[in-house]
Amino acid sequence: MAGNTSFIPPNPQQLIKTKAENGRSNRIKASLEAVLFFLDIISLCMAFILAYVARLYVPLFNLPDELAPMSEFLPLMVLQIFVIVIVFYFSRLYHQRRVTSRIDHARNILGAVTIGMVLASGIQELIFRNTALDVDYSRTMFFYNWVLTVILVVAGREAHRILKVSFRRRGVVRDNLLLIGTGRVVRDISHRIKHNPDLGYQIVGVVTDVVKPKGKINDMPILGLYHDLPVIIDHYGVEQVIIALPDARRADIVELVTLCQRGRVDIKIFPDIFAYMAGDLNVDDLGGTPLLTVRDIALRGWKLSLKRGLDIFGALFGLIFLSPMLLLIAIIVRLESPGAPFYSQIRMGLDGRPFPIIKFRSMRKDAESKGVGWTIQNDPRITKVGKILRKTELDELPQLINVLLGHMSLVGPRPERPQYVQQFRQKIPRYMERHREKAGMTGWAQVNGLRGDTSIEERTSFDLWYVENWSLWLDIKIIIRTVLQAILRINRNAY
Repeated sequence: MAGNTSFIPPNPQQLIKTKAENGRSNRIKASLEAVLFFLDIISLCMAFILAYVARLYVPLFNLPDELAPMSEFLPLMVLQIFVIVIVFYFSRLYHQRRVTSRIDHARNILGAVTIGMVLASGIQELIFRNTALDVDYSRTMFFYNWVLTVILVVAGREAHRILKVSFRRRGVVRDNLLLIGTGRVVRDISHRIKHNPDLGYQIVGVVTDVVKPKGKINDMPILGLYHDLPVIIDHYGVEQVIIALPDARRADIVELVTLCQRGRVDIKIFPDIFAYMAGDLNVDDLGGTPLLTVRDIALRGWKLSLKRGLDIFGALFGLIFLSPMLLLIAIIVRLESPGAPFYSQIRMGLDGRPFPIIKFRSMRKDAESKGVGWTIQNDPRITKVGKILRKTELDELPQLINVLLGHMSLVGPRPERPQYVQQFRQKIPRYMERHREKAGMTGWAQVNGLRGDTSIEERTSFDLWYVENWSLWLDIKIIIRTVLQAILRINRNAY
């Protein structure tokens, strides 16, 4: 990687402009961090005051009695705010990852608030007991405070997120990003970044191993060679570096990382094929010898019973709660076109075994009289009601019966028809590994936008990640996201 420098620095005027923009961006980012801190404090104060008012007028666990003046609760409020903010800090709630699910974020806040309030109550008993600061902190007020704190902190942080995203979309707040590589991976990463302005990245260019780096890659300028990295990072104020060389030697990666370690540059490395296959590597011990576990199956043993319990509860709840809607949809489907309101189709499930999937009929009764085929855009076989059912995915609701019977799970890889499975297994590596788990009504790929006519390869990679990283919380999060996305689709199609 050694050689003469090929980096041509930007002209002085451009350099001054870049530094000015970087300085403004950094100041705004620092201000946003301060705003988040004060938003939390304001939310905690408001929650405590509202909890006091609620306890005064709506006592839950206590008989109506006199409540000490609010002024006597101020030391406890200050203590509680201080402890919760400290817990937030050590829970990394002020150092969130760039892409964090709102559901995960809310769960983290719930846990941190619970720990903080319990700690604050314990400290109050130790420090304030039998002193002038001792005050009766009732169970009702504690409960109200806990609920309101979670709600207000989540709401405040959502408002902060919206503000930050608006700055990112306008390019006011950004992180200068440098890509290292030349192949398809670089192009894919740049494509995703350019189509996701919410991330707040600004690609300054690409560094390659080309002898004469002239030209562009995906409209991104080639700034220099590998050994020019320190100079390029300094000139452009680079804050993020992505090394997209999955086939590079480890020694080369180590050298690139060394060249990029300047100031507070955040370095990310696109994984090689081994790391990609392994997903989250687990380290086992064999008599003192560390071993990496590849392709570990997360869902086995007692976890299978736990997941089955969630499926039975969810299917029963859904069938009972949604029964009026299911009956209404069945009647509408039957009235619009002749034939049964339900439609059964053979799909491949656990271990590649076929099962009959149940759906509301969205096509004419004779839709497959000429053979099986993919649904096309503006397919004339689809009924008017069927178009609405497909857009809102209400046609999938009868699959709750499949879940109750054990054919499917609430969450898992979406099942395909046998003829398509035979095609995909020939073309897509590891495709059949997605059949190690039951098929699902919804899945990790679907809640990430991979529905309908989307890349099978990409859907497979999401399904395999789910299979190898299953957890009960992941299933709950996917179900919540599915319901919220379905509600949004129904609202959009109501007008």
